[in-house]
Amino acid sequence: MPAPRMVSVLTENWTMTDPRDLRGIVRMAQEAEDAGFDMVMISDHVLLGPTAGDQGRMANPRDYAMPGNQDPATPWPSSLLLLAAIAAATTHLRLGAIALIAPLRHPLILAKDLATLDLLSEGRLVIQPTVSWHRDEYAALGVPFEKRGAILDEDLEIWQQVWAKSPASFHGQYFQFDDVYLDPKPYRPAGPSMWFGGESLNDPVLRRIVKYGSGYHPLGLPKAEDVAKLRNGLTAAGRTFDEIEMVCGTRVEFPDANSVAPLPEALSGIPNHLEMGFTTFCIKPSIFIDERSEHSKFCTEVMKRVTDLTS
Repeated sequence: MPAPRMVSVLTENWTMTDPRDLRGIVRMAQEAEDAGFDMVMISDHVLLGPTAGDQGRMANPRDYAMPGNQDPATPWPSSLLLLAAIAAATTHLRLGAIALIAPLRHPLILAKDLATLDLLSEGRLVIQPTVSWHRDEYAALGVPFEKRGAILDEDLEIWQQVWAKSPASFHGQYFQFDDVYLDPKPYRPAGPSMWFGGESLNDPVLRRIVKYGSGYHPLGLPKAEDVAKLRNGLTAAGRTFDEIEMVCGTRVEFPDANSVAPLPEALSGIPNHLEMGFTTFCIKPSIFIDERSEHSKFCTEVMKRVTDLTS
């Protein structure tokens, strides 16, 4: 059984960290790297509006932020700026901008920022472009919510072109430009590695994985039927399943609304998911600890337990 890669989710940990202490998040990334974690991930919102919690707030504040369950005042620091600080403070840890709400930014500006971060980190950047769910966010930024999927598709085409060559031109429905020079290029000729995912493997997500993707990261626990659909889609496009990094979350039941969750139960599903083809597993520290001072020890314990489970 292959050794799994572990990913630490460093946003949404506000029950154990001061949301203004961003240097503390950088130190948490260093501790994860020292313990043997493969990657840290920072999620994304530019802003939240009044409807962010319309589906009901999470019962336990340590849980994952999901569509419609968030306090509008939830802190969301800039993912790319925070990852740049982590890049400068680490040496081999992969840096995940997951999920990155690409349609909220102009694709050329985002292409420049991503290329710069990939170069700064010497190829350690992984991005998961997404359209997200929050209408208020789109409305405030003047981006049509109903067109977000089509905008993302143009974003992906534009990035591929401007990262590959200069000058580059593009004429789409939403963006048009001629003979632009976007330099320096990313560290890797094809640009940052890209994951795609969502609540289900719908046709647009599958199409983007097949054309651009290096990873599949479903929201929540994976479904066997989605894995089968991914295999078939890759085969039909002349790609192989082995080309795709399969990424899985860890989910638990909290004992109550005021307590942390037990770590052994969260990790217990890893062997079964490895059998499904998943190789990379995400875990959020504040689900399991309330004290920032325990984070380094927590990272070490995670790696030891995972090694014992899979060796």
